[in-house]
Amino acid sequence: METANDNLFPELENLGAATGFIDEIFEIMEHIPLFGEFDLAEVEQLSAYMECFGAPSGVTLLEEGKEGDYLLLILTGSVDVYKAMPGQGTKLMATVGPGAILGEMSLVDGQKRNASCVSREPTDFAVLRRGPLNVLLGRNPALGARFLLVLLTELTRRLREANQRLLPFIAPATV
Repeated sequence: METANDNLFPELENLGAATGFIDEIFEIMEHIPLFGEFDLAEVEQLSAYMECFGAPSGVTLLEEGKEGDYLLLILTGSVDVYKAMPGQGTKLMATVGPGAILGEMSLVDGQKRNASCVSREPTDFAVLRRGPLNVLLGRNPALGARFLLVLLTELTRRLREANQRLLPFIAPATV
């Protein structure tokens, strides 16, 4: 079983391997269309590569501009997503709850975090790091590929939303 490094969130309560939360994770995934095709056995296999943590309200779970190689799957509670805006301070971009995936861009590309995520209330979450994901891809390529397809679909959805929000600010092209 591959899980996150115990030092990833030293200030938070380490709730242990995500396999201890399989019922909660499966229930959440059942209600997320992207994960709807995963059965309990597959969710259990995915969970074997995750670790769970509990955070009180007001804790920064992901910090914009910092390196990271993991994503978070929110199990309980809610998280505020903030973005630093040059000359404007920090702006609340979204509040997400159970089932939200955060930090997937850094998991995929290894780049710095694009936003900060702060627990709005006590929040439990599962962590998947790149190392364990690579082990999953080696041991069970079909399941790993399906999980990556879920991430790709989520990234594409967010890109489309961002494009729609930017449309009012884009000048028409001249040909």
